[in-house]
Amino acid sequence: MSCCAPGADAALVVVDAASALPSNDEIKLASRSLGGDMHQADLSLPRVHCAACIHAIEAALGKLEGIESARVNLSTKRVSVRWHGDQVPPIFATLERLGFQAHLFDPETAKEDKSLSELIRAVAVSGFAAGNIMLLSVSVWSGAEGVTRDLFHWVSALVAIPALAFAGRIYFRSAGNALRHGRMNMDVPIAVGISLAYAMSLYETITHGEHAYFDASVSLLFFLLIGRTLDHVMRERARSAVSGLSRLAPRGAMVLRGDGVREYLPVGKIEPGMDLVVAAGERVPVDGDVLNGSSDLDFSLVSGESTPRAVSPGAHIQAGTLNLTGPLTMRATAAAKESFLAEMVRLMEAAEGGRSQYRRIADRISALYAPMVHLAALLTFLGWMTASGDWHLAGTIAIAVLIITCPCALGLAVPIVQVVAARRLFDAGIMVKDGSAMERLAAIDTAVFDKTGTLTLGQPRLTNAPYIDPAMLAIAAEMATHSRHPYSVAIAVFSGSSNRPRLASISERPGFGLEATTEANTWRLGRQGWAEGTGGEACGGTVLSRNGLIVASFDFEDAARADAGTAVKELKAAGVSVQMLSGDTAKACGEVAKSLRIGNFMPSLLPSGKVERIEALTGAGHKVLMVGDGLNDMPALAAAHVSMAPATAADIGRNAADFVFLREGLLAVPFALEVSRKAGRLIRQNVAIAIVYNTFAVPMAISGYVTPLIAAIAMSTSSLIVVANAMRLHAFTKRAGLGNVPEKSARADILVQSR
Repeated sequence: MSCCAPGADAALVVVDAASALPSNDEIKLASRSLGGDMHQADLSLPRVHCAACIHAIEAALGKLEGIESARVNLSTKRVSVRWHGDQVPPIFATLERLGFQAHLFDPETAKEDKSLSELIRAVAVSGFAAGNIMLLSVSVWSGAEGVTRDLFHWVSALVAIPALAFAGRIYFRSAGNALRHGRMNMDVPIAVGISLAYAMSLYETITHGEHAYFDASVSLLFFLLIGRTLDHVMRERARSAVSGLSRLAPRGAMVLRGDGVREYLPVGKIEPGMDLVVAAGERVPVDGDVLNGSSDLDFSLVSGESTPRAVSPGAHIQAGTLNLTGPLTMRATAAAKESFLAEMVRLMEAAEGGRSQYRRIADRISALYAPMVHLAALLTFLGWMTASGDWHLAGTIAIAVLIITCPCALGLAVPIVQVVAARRLFDAGIMVKDGSAMERLAAIDTAVFDKTGTLTLGQPRLTNAPYIDPAMLAIAAEMATHSRHPYSVAIAVFSGSSNRPRLASISERPGFGLEATTEANTWRLGRQGWAEGTGGEACGGTVLSRNGLIVASFDFEDAARADAGTAVKELKAAGVSVQMLSGDTAKACGEVAKSLRIGNFMPSLLPSGKVERIEALTGAGHKVLMVGDGLNDMPALAAAHVSMAPATAADIGRNAADFVFLREGLLAVPFALEVSRKAGRLIRQNVAIAIVYNTFAVPMAISGYVTPLIAAIAMSTSSLIVVANAMRLHAFTKRAGLGNVPEKSARADILVQSR
């Protein structure tokens, strides 16, 4: 049971197998721009079903000029291709040459996956045929001879033909497609084994032999299909968070035209700048800004908060949030494929398809599987022929070797755990951007936190405003409106004065501050050393300077997050050393470190200083987790072994982080660490199960102690054990505030809809 059955993918676009390949313009239109000349296209591949397929696709696409990367996600049966330049590489032509029918993925046209219904029908037909052939075989086993025995054998042969043709087509279709295009996959030896078992039985019937194995060949198919069906169901259950998220996106929205005419458009045709009407009870289709109306929105999908939040004109709302009380008119600021909801779906899929060290090893072994197993079966056949001279016995044992050596358990060992772990983290409001990030997080021994906005609420309050010259405060506030830094936000509260100063060419230097000019002066708002221009750029608190002379100083107060102390305590209990790096003053850092019991902290650091500290820890042999939220934390996030950022972080910070947590609390950090470590243990257990299975099963089959039917049961059972072991992660103890999701939240909607 190596894979999900081939069938209709979850979402296909209008290009079918008989039509011409999509043009470059179509591909570009369906792709996302990643900045610069980099693009990403998501293609649906219904026939992808095993590790050998993944290896063939990624290897072929990776050789094309302009391709940056190609990643196949077996759970979603899709491939994400990144390329650079204006010319689209021959992606579709390459996939066609490999025998994979590809489609441009489009969530709008999502269809029900027909794979499960096809599998269930195949199981029913093969089970019915196997039962009837077993009844006929009873007479033969009871002593029927001569013409009577031959009659029962011929009836069994006739019953087996339609069963193998209908139920076995799942394997024959996949194996035939692979062989036609010069490839091997995991279904080839299965198809060969089933066919040989029937052919041997037919030969025995024609030659009036005593024993035929039609019951074994059909029962073999029956048990193989049972295993594959259970695997398919478990996979769908594990990744139901992705499908549930996709179903949260409305299929369309009411567009308000300039002449007042209302028109309902599919969500894929909504463009930035369009005005939309969102009625009470509807979900927001795309990201946008509220123009008219007031309402309460359920933001639980975005922030994990179960309490509805009031919105009014000017508020920014995100796709997937639920409008609860009143109608709203909004202006779209992003297309559906660029919305927050679409980003969450992409993160989930990336987590499922990540290439950890274990998975890369398993994929390489699986890629070598087909030639190795056929060689083993051939050598087994030749060896038994030489030893016994009985080709029937040698063929039966070779068939058993073909079936039992399938590395299905090894192929499933890693990806199924990644899928379940990503779902578990998602339920806790933690998005994983890369499946390998969980493996890296499990290995950390040091956690480094930024202070402002990470350990603290990031909502500092200016405490000495009454003692600052109003004119200087107005200038500082006007400059501060051009930055998202928490201190700038606190100062910007005092903007809006009628005597607003006229500033020109305002620019921000991350980690230092803001600079602006007037006709005669240069103003700097930020670190004291930088604002004075003395060269000690990392020194001092926050000041405003005019031509290098300090004209105002600012004092702030920022409370620590309510659960920051608990998070630090749990990390220490898990054997992780906790440090704090900050650009703030030693006094402010010392107060926070003391309250949270962080013994090691470094204040007044520039962004480069944080990177140097992380590199020093790495050089000393430590695996460092960096948790930060600001623009100035981006280099440190990128330098760390693994990184996390809150959803409130700057865009560039979220992009640099491996994990993004949606909720306010910091308990997401120890929770993600514990899930990742447990997932690592399950992966190692699964790999051990797969190795132990093959260590015992293959020699037994080669020695002749296993029949083809027993081989099919053993192979399916090994895969099911691996999947069931991975599902244990669902029973992971839910942590208060993280594991418990409010019943009325959007995440609860996901669970309900996905069932």
